[in-house]
Amino acid sequence: MSTPSTPAAGAPAAAPGFRPVIVGSDIGVYALARAFHERYGVRTTVVAFAEPGPIANSRIIDVVLSGSEPEQIVATLREHAAAQAQTGSRDRLVALTNMDWAVRTLVHHRAELEGAGYVVPFADVALIDRISDKAEFAAACAELGIPTPATVIQDFARADDAGWQPAPVAFDFPVIAKPASSADYHGVTFPGKKKIFEIATPAELDRLMISLREAGFRGRFLVQEMIPGDDTQMRSVTAYADSSGRVTLRASAHVLLEERTPATRGNPSAMIVERIDPILDAAQRLLEHTGWRGFANFDVKLDPRDGVFKFFEQNPRIGRNNYYVTAGGQNVAEVLVDDVVHGVRREPVTADREVLYAVVPHHLLRQYVLDPALRARVVALMKARRTVHPLRYKADSSPRRRLYVLTALVNHWRKYRQHYPLDELRRVHATNTPDGASGRVSA
Repeated sequence: MSTPSTPAAGAPAAAPGFRPVIVGSDIGVYALARAFHERYGVRTTVVAFAEPGPIANSRIIDVVLSGSEPEQIVATLREHAAAQAQTGSRDRLVALTNMDWAVRTLVHHRAELEGAGYVVPFADVALIDRISDKAEFAAACAELGIPTPATVIQDFARADDAGWQPAPVAFDFPVIAKPASSADYHGVTFPGKKKIFEIATPAELDRLMISLREAGFRGRFLVQEMIPGDDTQMRSVTAYADSSGRVTLRASAHVLLEERTPATRGNPSAMIVERIDPILDAAQRLLEHTGWRGFANFDVKLDPRDGVFKFFEQNPRIGRNNYYVTAGGQNVAEVLVDDVVHGVRREPVTADREVLYAVVPHHLLRQYVLDPALRARVVALMKARRTVHPLRYKADSSPRRRLYVLTALVNHWRKYRQHYPLDELRRVHATNTPDGASGRVSA
């Protein structure tokens, strides 16, 4: 696989004057560290709860282990800042994370962390709490006329009351059920817990509501209409709003395949970077309307019934698959550093370099993209070597890292056979329509 170069790749700045410090350890954390290294040649400190494969044996990452409780994370960050100060370093520390609940930890402790020497480049806590709640996000979209799926909000705040009943669902089954706030759902445990539930019948939905109530969940759960079509109807949008509230970076991608294991359901595993102006413009309007700051990531689906793009949610972070933006020609580290470290007022840019981003084997992807025209695009990009895997970074290659990537690729065959066999995909695809490049945001 080849790696597309970014505009400033190969020209890292000497003594950049900052150090990224990222909480987490998944593939998205490594992708961020890679973007910083490509552009500035800087090493990233990763505050992790373990040292899993994506960050293990890396020459561009220094791992600091921490407990996973918010107080432990903040204490570890403060200790790291103190240790850096003792070395005489004057580098600014830029605190980042790619987990919703950890975003809340950073912003709730913003004053403490800024006092220790960190930059915390996220929106304010009240706005994050509002927009991270999918019900509140839908309300904000309604203010601007941005379409979202039909939704019923199940509020568990009074679920301890003897007479409590979930709200009735007026649209047809099957439906999608998911927490309004993933942070509220993070600590809840019950048999069969998933990130997203596909519910076939009212009885199945009733059982889920009972499980949530008995598990002590007291947040809000959404029941949404299931928009037909397979994963190729999904789109991803990533954007950055600078310290003045201007959106200075935009990127979009056409999803080809999503993860299917319960813990990762809904995360794209393959995408083509593609400039899709209707959803880019809608996301920008929403961010600037709400006064957002920092990165945001949106999930969007093209409804084949009416040709309208419908927004599902806004994540208060850059997203697990953020490397598609850098691969698409706009390094995500550069826009952040120019804003919060150098104070540069940038001209807005949009990533528009067509490239295939995939963390699954290419042969598997060819099998799972059933639309002939879309598969032809995928194969053409493969043949042209315009492909990228975020963990395959020549500057950080070693036998152990190559073995991990190979093992992860092989494991995808097993996971898709178990959780999303091709027969199931063909049934879903039967409801699909041709590639919706002409989709719109409003009817």
